[in-house]
Amino acid sequence: MKILGLSCFYHDSAACLIVDGEIRAAAHEERFTRIKHDSQFPKKAIEYCLDEESLDINELDLIVFYDKPFLKFERLLETYLAYVPKGLKSYLKAMEAWLKQKLWIPSIIEGETGYKGKIIYSEHHLSHAASSFFPSPFDRAAFLTVDGVGEWATTSYGIGNGNKIEMKKEILFPHSLGLLYSAFTYYTGFKVNSGEYKLMGLAPYGEAKYKDLIYKNLIDLKDDGSFRLNMDYF
Repeated sequence: MKILGLSCFYHDSAACLIVDGEIRAAAHEERFTRIKHDSQFPKKAIEYCLDEESLDINELDLIVFYDKPFLKFERLLETYLAYVPKGLKSYLKAMEAWLKQKLWIPSIIEGETGYKGKIIYSEHHLSHAASSFFPSPFDRAAFLTVDGVGEWATTSYGIGNGNKIEMKKEILFPHSLGLLYSAFTYYTGFKVNSGEYKLMGLAPYGEAKYKDLIYKNLIDLKDDGSFRLNMDYF
């Protein structure tokens, strides 16, 4: 069984080849294009993965895309409609990318590679969980995924057992620790989806003098670890 996993059109495009359950090759597109955080279709990363196993693209049994574009598109539309007329500039910019690229994944894959086989879509947080649990040394483990946002989920936890993953619970957009961190990244002058690691690196050199202010005004943290953001600030 030969499976190619793809991620693209957001940030850090990549490809990964799995043969009979083993990772044989994986690479970020930026390694070949020398464009930092390259988000374009990972054509060169795909070529590298296939060359490592001397495979033709149509010898693959399956291509798996890392999230479900139509679910994410639904979330974007619902969000923009809920806040009209705010976000018009952002909406126009987003729609250009979606209408040109993100809604046409099968056509783009075939056009760029000539692949004519089956394509399936994983949910975003399931992809995160799988990429952590399946290569791990554990047969059974709990997992926690926390990021900006996938389709709707921003935080999730569950159980990995053998070759199965079971999602137990999710926190949904717009309540997101990742987006809260991106908001601070932007507020301090860094680029979102790029400069967060700089903020993280600087954090130990500061003092936590705003912690109480953040807990009082921005985020409501519950005893069970769940949370909600105060959307008046975002």
